[in-house]
Amino acid sequence: MELAYIPSPSHGVLYLGPVPLRGYAFCIIIGVFVAVWLGNRRWVARGGLAGTVADISVWAVPFGLVGGRLYHVITDYELYFSEGRDWVDAFKVWEGGLGIWGAIALGAVGAWIGCRRRGIPLPAYADAIAPGIALAQAIGRWGNWFNQELYGKETDLPWALHITSSADGRVPGYYHPTFLYESLWCIGVALLVIWADRRFKLGHGRAFALYVAGYCAGRVWIENMRVDDAHHILGLRLNVWTAIIVFLLAVAYIAISAKKRPGREAVAEPAAQTSGDAAGGASADGEEKSGAESSSSEGAAGSAEAKAAAGDGAGAKKAEDASGADGEAAAKDGTAADVDDKAEAGVKDEAESAGKKS
Repeated sequence: MELAYIPSPSHGVLYLGPVPLRGYAFCIIIGVFVAVWLGNRRWVARGGLAGTVADISVWAVPFGLVGGRLYHVITDYELYFSEGRDWVDAFKVWEGGLGIWGAIALGAVGAWIGCRRRGIPLPAYADAIAPGIALAQAIGRWGNWFNQELYGKETDLPWALHITSSADGRVPGYYHPTFLYESLWCIGVALLVIWADRRFKLGHGRAFALYVAGYCAGRVWIENMRVDDAHHILGLRLNVWTAIIVFLLAVAYIAISAKKRPGREAVAEPAAQTSGDAAGGASADGEEKSGAESSSSEGAAGSAEAKAAAGDGAGAKKAEDASGADGEAAAKDGTAADVDDKAEAGVKDEAESAGKKS
């Protein structure tokens, strides 16, 4: 008797009237939104403009979906082109089947087109979006849970996945939830890239290369647990070989790039620097204008004070002149009075002399 297990949904699609809502598609869409959201935050932190990541994703996401589907159809062509199969099913992306290797490869082409149109270096953009891609994979893997696919070997562990469908050769039972293992691994890779990027200031595509190497390391052991049909080369599943080769290429890129171009890009988005310079110039012009107005005001105030002082001085001089004029008038009046007194005294003396003679 099983004490605990992870149940599988009885249906991978719900219907809103005639409109089908597929769990697999929802997981992919939510993953894309999370990747763009986190990528935008990281891009702005690196000196880029808000919205640039979303604009470039308009190119990268469709290319990635097409690339992922092409890789799956090519490597599992017998599911669509063998006898008794309908090749039209190759276009039914919502039923599952996206190869991460093709999605990243062709998605990079789309991102390159978007970056080129905005004059942005692709490695800088890839570094900003890397942990977001890992989180998008972590969310997208839950689409496999809705479709009851990509599980591992049988197990009696308490977190075993209970498969109930018998379609397409499935055998109901309890299996390793490899979709969950990969989801958790991708979350760990995202956290690793964020930490390493902050600690070592990764640039020129090295943060993205670290994500690729980290994902491949986990994919090797998770892929070996899966029991779904796959092509084998020298006893190993095709995706195991792919993961090993890509892992080695990513590690080599990190080592070589660190020697040739150490550090991080000085300018992530030229347009952001141009807008910053324009804003700085406008601010400087405003400060100069404000300073000129202040100087003009101060000059006017000084001129007014000088005029007032001159006016006060002129007033004081006029007052002094008036005071002097009053003094001179008083002196003249005093002199005239003295003359009158002397004349009166002379008349009196003459009168007295005449009286004595008579």
